[in-house]
Amino acid sequence: VFEPYMTLEEVSHGLKRGELIQGTLRINPKKYHEAFIPSPDDTWDIFLDGIVARNRALNGDSVVVQILPREQWKVVRSDTDCEGASESEIQRDHMAVKAQKKPEQLSRPDGTVEDQSSDQDELISKPRRVVYIEEKKHSRAATGFLKFLPDKRFAMFSPVDHRVPRINVPLTDCPQDFSSRPGDYTNTLFICRITNWAVDNNFAEGRLVKTLGQAGEIEPETEGILMEYEVDFSEFSDEVLDCLPKTLPWSIPPEEMRRRRDLRKECIFTIDPSTARDLDDALSCQQLPDGNFEVGVHIADVSYFVEEGNALDITASKRATSVYLVQKVIPMLPRLLCEELCSLNPLSDRLTFSVIWKITPEGKILSEWFGRSVIRSCVKLSYDHAQSMIEAPDKLFSAEELPPVDPEHPIDEIHQAVLNLHSIAKNLRAQRFSGGALRLDQMKLSFTLDKESMMPQGCYVYEYRDSNKLVEEFMLLANIATAHHIYKSFPELALLRCHPPPKTRLVDELQELCDQLGINVDLSSAGALNKSLNTILGNDEYSSARKEVLTHMCSRPMQMALYFCTGVVKDELHFKHYALNVPLYTHFTSPIRRYPDIIVHRLLASSLRLTTEQVQKQASHCNDRKTVSKRVQELSTDLYFGVFVKECGPLDSEAMVMGVLDQSFDVLILRYGVQKRIYCKNLEPDLNNFHHRKVGKTSELTLVWKPKDLDEPPVEQVIIFFVICVQGTSTMAMKHSVPWLSLAQYQKISNK
Repeated sequence: VFEPYMTLEEVSHGLKRGELIQGTLRINPKKYHEAFIPSPDDTWDIFLDGIVARNRALNGDSVVVQILPREQWKVVRSDTDCEGASESEIQRDHMAVKAQKKPEQLSRPDGTVEDQSSDQDELISKPRRVVYIEEKKHSRAATGFLKFLPDKRFAMFSPVDHRVPRINVPLTDCPQDFSSRPGDYTNTLFICRITNWAVDNNFAEGRLVKTLGQAGEIEPETEGILMEYEVDFSEFSDEVLDCLPKTLPWSIPPEEMRRRRDLRKECIFTIDPSTARDLDDALSCQQLPDGNFEVGVHIADVSYFVEEGNALDITASKRATSVYLVQKVIPMLPRLLCEELCSLNPLSDRLTFSVIWKITPEGKILSEWFGRSVIRSCVKLSYDHAQSMIEAPDKLFSAEELPPVDPEHPIDEIHQAVLNLHSIAKNLRAQRFSGGALRLDQMKLSFTLDKESMMPQGCYVYEYRDSNKLVEEFMLLANIATAHHIYKSFPELALLRCHPPPKTRLVDELQELCDQLGINVDLSSAGALNKSLNTILGNDEYSSARKEVLTHMCSRPMQMALYFCTGVVKDELHFKHYALNVPLYTHFTSPIRRYPDIIVHRLLASSLRLTTEQVQKQASHCNDRKTVSKRVQELSTDLYFGVFVKECGPLDSEAMVMGVLDQSFDVLILRYGVQKRIYCKNLEPDLNNFHHRKVGKTSELTLVWKPKDLDEPPVEQVIIFFVICVQGTSTMAMKHSVPWLSLAQYQKISNK
């Protein structure tokens, strides 16, 4: 079935001769026979047609690909309705293999074919196959269901994720009564791990890891997600726990106190979500006699408790990040550190790293100090508390309206400090955006949970307010200052975070699309894009929805921010953070939940014993785990929303069209900030028929509805970008509720 892999020596020679290409494999989640890797210059995608061409590689693996002889090339139909992909992604997916039916084609040096036609629906597929797997990034674990096979010594495991092959599992791994009562397990979710995939078998071999429980229930599904993405949610080992202080309650040793700047008398406080238990940052703001301010950012000194190289450090470096699910957190560090010894809990002496600035009311920095310190937070404010203070600057808050406050610091003093920080933060923010920064805010779905069952009771779009912006500004300021500090001190060893600019070709395609839609968007720089997004798209009730859709469209060409070691990346131009528009950036402010911050703290303390190569290796690992953490968080949100709709639905909400394909269209559900795809075939029997046409870069779908009265003609409606529709949702599916308005109809009503 499959070709044997090349040897490492053969791969090395092939890469040197340019006969082979390296890349990360990306498999279409809904059309698992389609896979892609980026071209060497990352401007095209290379198409791998079919499972055999993938040669047992799985999604996310680092692979080496060989292009087969020209006589094996073939013409295939283009299918623009790639499920699970945006239109821009689909266009990108086929870009490498697009060609004319006619022989008049321009050949590129890399072997791809340049399209000479504006509207083609056929592709020249140049057969390629995976000849070597450099690194198995995929966990080889999957959740799924078991199927009994009569007269076989194994059962068939069918993964939920169709990008993973079906797996033969020994009957000895299955529940004892599975062979006699297979129907009892129809809805039981299992997790299986691939152990082998032979060249002569379509199916992999594997072992059952665990019976998770009933499909659709939150805890079994959550455990499946965590195991599939290799999130370590096990209890910390005794070896790790032995690294923690033995004497509790713990107090700061006198000799450590003497080595630090004592800030315990200062008015320092935390501002966090009301449910937060890992408080790793605090703020202070004192007005000086000359009218300027002394502003401090104080970060938990986790590196004091996590000694480099011990069992605790090794475990933390492997986990690399805390993982935030809807109902719980999978911590990077033991809870004794996360929630007690390192957490900047109020009325407790805590070890910190501080950055303290002398700053003008306008936000100009006059001086800067870095160092280890000791603080005593006077109150734990939530974002709601801080927001109330900002919105009521003249109000006298009572003790009953706030959490317990240190009697050394009157409530008015804390209130004034919040107001001063808010005022400075507004100026800092204005300077950042006038200086060319970009923020792509996308709607974030949050849930209210039953305290006992942890089932969703309600959901809402999280509101990002001035109190959030206040904290964000000073965390950004601290991270930027720290980046400059460690790069100046350790030019070959600094761990920074870059954000590459968006891919030029995708930006050009988006610009062409926006121009055709009549949307005035300037994509020439981060600052220009930010200015465009903040230009009001109309002055009606849907202007914010149009901004959300446009923000989503503009997010597609963006690349991920990455950790890197400065000793490996020689060109300082590649250090830049595109969205923030700053030359140097790092992560310093969250060492309780991010391992890169611990490395940065060690650099600040001049105690890091790693080499440049070791820092880069850890940076790459942190990038991988950051991506996994983000994906797991998204899956957790999807799971909870599905359960909520199932329990409380059907729900009605207006939605706005944000993408049109040939048999479906994507919408943003405005009430919940959720994106869903609506398939025309699922609108039957109300839908009589539909047809699709391309107009330049844009697509149009015409839906022909059956009339309510048989004597009336069918009703036609055109679906294009930014059309408003009303949908009902039921168990994650979309139901037609009321007719759509065409853009022309909508504008006509809006103008009236």
